[in-house]
Amino acid sequence: MTQEFPAGPGPAPAGPAAGSGAVLVMGEALIDLVPSPDGPETYAAQPGGAPANVAAGLARLGTPSWFAGALGGDGFARLIERRLASAGTELGLCARSELPTTLAVADPGPDGTGYHFHLADTATFRLPDHSARVDRFAAVYVGGLAAVVDPAAEAVAATARAGAARSLLVVDPNVREDRTLDPVEGLRRLRELCALAQVVKASDEDLARLWPDAGPEETCRRLAEAGTLVVLTRGARGATAYTRDDGPVSVPAVPVTVVNTIGAGDAFTAGVLHWLRTTGAHVEGGALRLDREQVTAMLGFAAQVAASVCAQSGTEPSLPART
Repeated sequence: MTQEFPAGPGPAPAGPAAGSGAVLVMGEALIDLVPSPDGPETYAAQPGGAPANVAAGLARLGTPSWFAGALGGDGFARLIERRLASAGTELGLCARSELPTTLAVADPGPDGTGYHFHLADTATFRLPDHSARVDRFAAVYVGGLAAVVDPAAEAVAATARAGAARSLLVVDPNVREDRTLDPVEGLRRLRELCALAQVVKASDEDLARLWPDAGPEETCRRLAEAGTLVVLTRGARGATAYTRDDGPVSVPAVPVTVVNTIGAGDAFTAGVLHWLRTTGAHVEGGALRLDREQVTAMLGFAAQVAASVCAQSGTEPSLPART
């Protein structure tokens, strides 16, 4: 059984009051099974999913976030719910189901972390369409697996179209490759979302997979020329933003002793969203009119947020110290 909202008296929640500055984050919350330091054949269960990481990260930074995902009926779902609630994320738009939670088995390597997914018959992708609610939010974030895995993909696409028309749409394609995913249809859906977005945050690996006929920098320029603020992340090599009216702006990665890289890109995205909201740049196309100084400040802030994750175990970011 799946229901759109938690059982209870009265109508389904509409979301925050208009003008609250909250961000709607739509997508998956799942469990990452990551190698444990206790032994080579031991895995630890860690709440994950790029959208859930972004939602929790925003709340930790002080931006109200509503997570529009789906939670199952198992112990893993309760672990995810505790994580999101403890961060301060609102869960009133979450769907609920008795189905189990999706598992992502992490496979860290010298070139990054790969994943193998267990998706079939899980609650994680039973998402409703939230397009009727987007005008209550300062911004709408979509991306990740929910953007390509049915039945969630259609709901994500519909909500994204409404978000692009009535709010600020931020897309992180977060491309994943696994035998359980349809590469052709999945890449098509992610390209369409990127074309809709006012802001695209992507890694160089994401763009190489989405548009293999061009280098990541050329792809960024194409998207920027079409009126998108594009933020390209390269891990330890820093980040670059592309706008329609100015040349690329780059910042280096923040030096840190790396303990963990899982969730760092999602923390960077949360940093970008938090900066846009708190500076008012999310309003009436302001994200597309940032000057070079503002873009540098945005990237620098997001880099510090990402570094706060890399310097610890876990995926929870913290606000940079004031200088």
